[in-house]
Formats: sequence, structure tokens, C-alpha cells
Amino acid sequence: MIEFKLEGEFIPLIQLLKATALVQSGGEAQTVVEDGLVKYNGKVDYRKRLKVRSGDVINFMGQSIKVI
Repeated sequence: MIEFKLEGEFIPLIQLLKATALVQSGGEAQTVVEDGLVKYNGKVDYRKRLKVRSGDVINFMGQSIKVI
């Protein structure tokens, strides 16, 4: 599990995927979200601008990101 320390109130989902190096670019991040490959707190979520906050867990390609 990757632990991501949040600085501020939230981080947009596509920025989180880039910041944790699970995707190479913002375009790739948008594509994987649109394709339903990302789970937000256990459920598939298609919102690219989703505000991820402390305590949330993102799952993508067998990796989990816990936002702290």
C-alpha cells in the first residue's frame, strides 16, 4: 500500500495518480478513470475531478493508495 501525505484539504484524483507515479501523464490518468479502472473507497468512480481527501483509499492496477 502506498501512503500519500495530503497537503491541503484535497487532491484531484487524476493528480493523485500522477503524484504516486501510477500513470505517466494527466491524459493517461483521465483515460484510466474514464475506463472504470480506478476504485474510490471500494467502488468504481468515473469522476476525473473527484476530490480525494484524507482517509480515502484508491485502488488501481493492484495498487492501493491510502491518503493520510
